[in-house]
Amino acid sequence: MSEVILEMRNITKTFPGVKALDNVNFSVERGEIHALVGENGAGKSTLMKVLSGVYPHGTYEGEIFFEGKECRFSDIKHSEDIGIVIIHQELALIPFLSIAENIYLGNERQKNGVMNWRETVSGTRELLKKVGLYESPNTLITNIGVGKQQLVEIAKALSKEVKLLILDEPTASLNEHDSQALLALLLQLKANGISSVLISHKISEVSQVADSITILRDGATIETLDSHKDQISEDRIIRGMVGRDLTHRFPPREPNIGEVVFEVINWNVEHPIHPGRKVCDNINLTLRKGEVVGLSGLMGSGRTELAMSIFGRAYGRNIRGTVRKNGEEIDVSTISRAIKNGVAYATEDRKTYGLILIQDIKNNITLANLGDVTEGLVINTRKELRNTQDYRGKLNIKCSSILQKTLNLSGGNQQKVVLSKWLFANPDVLILDEPTRGIDVGAKYEIYTIINRLVTEGKSIILISSELPEILGICDRIYVMSEGKIAGEMLAKEASQEKIMKCIMSQEEVVA
Repeated sequence: MSEVILEMRNITKTFPGVKALDNVNFSVERGEIHALVGENGAGKSTLMKVLSGVYPHGTYEGEIFFEGKECRFSDIKHSEDIGIVIIHQELALIPFLSIAENIYLGNERQKNGVMNWRETVSGTRELLKKVGLYESPNTLITNIGVGKQQLVEIAKALSKEVKLLILDEPTASLNEHDSQALLALLLQLKANGISSVLISHKISEVSQVADSITILRDGATIETLDSHKDQISEDRIIRGMVGRDLTHRFPPREPNIGEVVFEVINWNVEHPIHPGRKVCDNINLTLRKGEVVGLSGLMGSGRTELAMSIFGRAYGRNIRGTVRKNGEEIDVSTISRAIKNGVAYATEDRKTYGLILIQDIKNNITLANLGDVTEGLVINTRKELRNTQDYRGKLNIKCSSILQKTLNLSGGNQQKVVLSKWLFANPDVLILDEPTRGIDVGAKYEIYTIINRLVTEGKSIILISSELPEILGICDRIYVMSEGKIAGEMLAKEASQEKIMKCIMSQEEVVA
């Protein structure tokens, strides 16, 4: 008989005006991977914050039992002390400290206030070996990729003798290769008796590794599925999450592609810190009116660096090359000039660079085009409200009002605010960098519908995505990037995941 390591009974959590959790029951067995799925705002992260002590006892109703004992956590350290460790979607690592310093931060190997560096470094090596990471313990976090940073976070959890590991969207920022490596590590931890709670919007990954799947919707438990007993399909999970069937993961569109409207010619960009190191090497690409062009490639291939360097030279140094729109060279040397010339860029990191989270929806939407709601030097509040309400309706932003702080929106609705901001700037060319990262399948479908509507209206879109099904499902044409170069170009209807990966690998072999 399986042993239950965690039991959460009748958990209810209320914020002002909102019941985030409504009598949720959730249990995890020892040595299992238990997935927690649901739409943005379903209550997944809130439930795990209750469990880990981010929301301390007294701020919620219900009971938590761990290894048979009732727990009333006052903070994160309290939960970590008994073996519950949470890894948030936004990694809690300090970039300019070493791997070893990050792993033992707050849990230092010391005696009488004096650090034992020999023990710290040797302990780090052992932990890194367990997670399959073979970097030097002295390597700075800033010098390793996001996939390796995730492994450092897990090594940090192992240093605290973790019994239950909670991972909140661990693969959201990872490419396919790094995602698979992380899932393999979870299976290895399971073999060693460590339980995991996996929060993810990637249903295929959940189906691949989870022993049990609990579905939350609107703050309530819908059902828990046992992968060893129940017939589980992606469609069944999605139906539980959104309360309806999604017959098509990608909405249909009949392409109506016109002439070339945007060209990037012989584009070269050097790393901002390491002079002479090219991150974009002689890039050439074209974009037609009413077309969605995908940029595919592994993490670090240069996709985001290319987009940011085109948009006002927001990234890189010694940038050389030409940008043309409708056959005429345009000036994109600053962000304001890029916007003026009809180019917009929706960043992959909406929380840091895309939004001012402490500001309301209204202020965020009009931020990139204040001139349209300004009379002289004064903002016309009535006009600003009217325009913002218009975009709230067009993009179906779910909020209490446009005066709600953006911080309190779900991920999918935050992404819609980002899109609204750039659509209000009225661009002809819109670069979308990972527009569906960290949002659920229902919200993804809405974003895809918006993209289809924009190109039908004559806009042109460059879509950067790490999800190959998304690239294949929404784009008309695909550029594949590898090692800062264009490794290939293909029509989406002639492409496949295998062809894209083969293109990437062949370029890497040439570079090697």
